[in-house]
Amino acid sequence: MTPTNILAIVGRPNVGKSALFNRIVGRRIAIVHEEAGVTRDRVSARAEWDGKVFEVVDTGGIAFMDDERSGDVLASATKAQAEVAIEMASALVLVVDVQSGLSPLDWEIARKLRTSGKPVFLAVNKVDNDQRAKNVNEFAELGFEPFYPIAAIHGLGINELLAAATESFSAGPADAPTPPTSIAIVGRPNVGKSSLINAILERERTIVSNIPGTTRDSVDVPITIDGQTYVLVDTAGLRHRSKIGSSVEQFSLMRAERSIRTCDVAVLVLDALDGVTRQDQKIGGLIAEAARGCIIVVNKWDLAAEEDAKSEALVARHAKKKTFKDEYLAALRKELFFLDWAAVLFVSAKTRHGVTELFHDINVINKEMEKRAETPQLNRLLTRAVNAYSPPVIGGQRFKIFYAFQKPGCPPRFMLFVNAVNLLTPHYERYLVDKIRAGWGFTGCPVQIELRARERKIFIKKPAPNRAFRKK
Repeated sequence: MTPTNILAIVGRPNVGKSALFNRIVGRRIAIVHEEAGVTRDRVSARAEWDGKVFEVVDTGGIAFMDDERSGDVLASATKAQAEVAIEMASALVLVVDVQSGLSPLDWEIARKLRTSGKPVFLAVNKVDNDQRAKNVNEFAELGFEPFYPIAAIHGLGINELLAAATESFSAGPADAPTPPTSIAIVGRPNVGKSSLINAILERERTIVSNIPGTTRDSVDVPITIDGQTYVLVDTAGLRHRSKIGSSVEQFSLMRAERSIRTCDVAVLVLDALDGVTRQDQKIGGLIAEAARGCIIVVNKWDLAAEEDAKSEALVARHAKKKTFKDEYLAALRKELFFLDWAAVLFVSAKTRHGVTELFHDINVINKEMEKRAETPQLNRLLTRAVNAYSPPVIGGQRFKIFYAFQKPGCPPRFMLFVNAVNLLTPHYERYLVDKIRAGWGFTGCPVQIELRARERKIFIKKPAPNRAFRKK
């Protein structure tokens, strides 16, 4: 459940909003960097303080307030995202920088916040020595009193700020809610990841632009559908490491890769017009390596609709012909053979075609992850599989399975006690996994096999007693 108390952090670029955000939530979520404009989307996370549960929202730096100076598309979109955060917030923290002093933009933002009617708490950041503390009173001109000198990087003054900002917040529940399903939306730059999230939400939640690298941070977007809670994680486009030109892009790549490792389900977004590229294969490899549930989404399918319609007409005349979609799917499966267990959806984020099917497949994966194979049935299935197709002979030995069971936890993992771990070839491992899937499904889930060589028991034969010396 998303907290009803929302604390939004706003201010001009490079005043330390992301550092304050990370300090409040207690972990490094937003990217902190000296380069201005690193945060563009709204980044949110759940926080607790003094028994109160609330959502903290980090916004992109506002570079202007009036629409006449909105020539920069990304700056305009960042400002729009900040305005949404202001509208939805219960309380606002305006962050200013004591080091750079009071600026005209601080005045503009202060006027905007004052007209919102929301309680505003002024945080004067980077006050980490006596000299800077002398300059704090300059910000009294903004008219927000009392104001709070802080140093977000060092954690100074944060308790006083939070005590005031959350005073009107309701207390959180005693029991922690069930964690929502985490869904990482991953892919190359410009394949439509942010557009897909906006299509799911039916509103502009993340910034969409044809400029590669628009999304820099991993943006968490909570959503509830039919009583089920999810968190959509919009990640930065994963480009080849050789094409990364700045430390900010490096941080973005690291965050996106971490999102893959920590999510419940990864949604790999492809561009229908580009087909499967080498970078798509590498991203798919990261998902397989992390052993996450996976759905492959072929976006921009509306642009291929005309070709698909033509092929459907051919099928009507020649029943043996395959449709364009069939041929596309076959080629996709060939290129992403290591994700052959993942569901494939053909969607258009622009028209929302096929988007509603995504959560059906996500729920299927959640149920499949919880499946348990009974040990007796598993051993019978593997015995039949080995009898039907014998393992290859390697070095005069053949792979043997003595016993198997499914280990607890996710994803589905199976421990096999065998004669020797080096006798299982990749081809035969895939054969065994296919047999396990035939028995229990595990749709959309990776299936892992672990091997353990059975210990040989050494029996020392005692010598027989010498009957010649037996006592009479």
